[in-house]
Amino acid sequence: MNDLEIIGWLGSILLAFCGLPQAIMSIRNKSSYGIAWGSLLMWLFGEIFTIIYIFPQMQYPLLFNYFANIVFLGIIIYYKLFPKT
Repeated sequence: MNDLEIIGWLGSILLAFCGLPQAIMSIRNKSSYGIAWGSLLMWLFGEIFTIIYIFPQMQYPLLFNYFANIVFLGIIIYYKLFPKT
């Protein structure tokens, strides 16, 4: 792995985990109150469309990023749809 690949992986990991704090907050609060549906849907469709675009290129750092974001986004959307408060 060369230096550029390491930088790519680090960037992808950091970006992938940007959604983690909100997912944790949604789990703790059992709600995603205050997050706009427009924001969630643009984020979701942006992730899906980008995965479709980059999947044939098999750029693993980017695929990791987008799949991780979809997992965190799924948690946030779940608590938006089914708040437990």
